[in-house]
Amino acid sequence: MTCLRRPRACRIIAFASFAVALGVIAPAAAQSVSVRQPWIRGTIAGQKATGAYMEISSTAFARLVAAESPAAGAVEIHNMKMEAGVMKMAAVTGIDVLPGKPVHLAPGGYHLMLLELKRPLKAGERVPLRLSFELANGRRESLRLDAEVRDLAGKPPHAH
Repeated sequence: MTCLRRPRACRIIAFASFAVALGVIAPAAAQSVSVRQPWIRGTIAGQKATGAYMEISSTAFARLVAAESPAAGAVEIHNMKMEAGVMKMAAVTGIDVLPGKPVHLAPGGYHLMLLELKRPLKAGERVPLRLSFELANGRRESLRLDAEVRDLAGKPPHAH
C-alpha cells in the first residue's frame, strides 16, 4: 500500500503509531507487573477462608490495590505482624511493589485472604485470581492468573 493510493489509511496508521509512542494507547506488551509461584492453601469442609501467596515483581512502581476470585465472595489484602509478642492480622489498603524488588506474599506476612469461600478448595486444583494494580501514572493494570491449591500444610501436590 502506498500513501498516494490510500492517504486516509496512512493517516490512521500514522495517528495510531503516534498515540502508542505517546502512551495514549498502551500496547498489550506494556504489562509491568508479573507474578511467580501463586498458590492457595487448601481447605477442609466448612472452612470459609484461606490464604493466597505468591511473589510479585514489577518493572515500574505499582501498588496492589485489589484482588478477586470466583471461588470467594471477597478477597482482601492482609498483613500479619508481631505486636507486643502477639501475632496480629489486619487488612491493608495495598502493597507497594518497587521496580526490581519482588514482594513475597507468604504465610506470616503479606497475603491475600479469600473470604466467604463458595466451596472447599482441594490440593491440585487451580483457582483463578485477578489482581488490580495502580501504577505511578495513576493508570490501573489487571493481571489474571491461576493459583495452584496446595495441601493444608502448604506443600505442593506430589508429582507422579
